[in-house]
Amino acid sequence: MPTSRHIFALISLGCALLMAIALFMQYVMHLTPCYLCIVQRVFVIATGVIALIAFLHNPHTTGIRVYGGLVALAAAGGSGFSIRQLWLQSLPEDQVPACGPPADYLFDSFSFAEVLPLLLKGDGNCAKVDWSFLGLSIAGWLLVCFAAMILLALWQVVRPRR
Repeated sequence: MPTSRHIFALISLGCALLMAIALFMQYVMHLTPCYLCIVQRVFVIATGVIALIAFLHNPHTTGIRVYGGLVALAAAGGSGFSIRQLWLQSLPEDQVPACGPPADYLFDSFSFAEVLPLLLKGDGNCAKVDWSFLGLSIAGWLLVCFAAMILLALWQVVRPRR
């Protein structure tokens, strides 16, 4: 059976792989990330960093449970935004919100406090499916990954093993 340290390492490496894939899709495949994609990346990074800290810290039972809960919370936050994007992608075209300006323009023109609500809500760009594999869009695959991370993290909470 893998130890908690191995599980946290696996989650952290999985998040690093997800970010490598996201950057490959952005810079090699030239897929521009939408607002919700950017927010989901933040949650992937947060989940990975928490798991990496847990791996490096190598805590005892209580610490394993705390880190497991924090990883599960971060992954659950990301899955919520994945679900939001999947919902936007499932809307009929006449109900899709209007598209907004690119995120880099927003950050250049407005303060973070003004941009944050737009990022969290998403827009018409978030409803567009640029890439899919086996019938799932990027948001769908991220939801699958977040769900796997949540299950692994909750397993740490239930069965902490140093």
